[in-house]
Amino acid sequence: MRRVRFLTTQEAVERLGISKQTLFRYEKKGIFPKPRRSSINRWRCYTQEDIVKLRKIIGGAGES
Repeated sequence: MRRVRFLTTQEAVERLGISKQTLFRYEKKGIFPKPRRSSINRWRCYTQEDIVKLRKIIGGAGES
């Protein structure tokens, strides 16, 4: 079985070129579903698949 590597919020926004506030706004407005949360510290955990989906959203929104 393939092991999934999770990214922190900071790693995700660095890959996407957006701010944390923008990412959280997308979640709050329902543009992007809320990500998984770490069972240890409840931090948001993003997958590479999440990053691909977010790139498509960002490309369509014209916001960076």
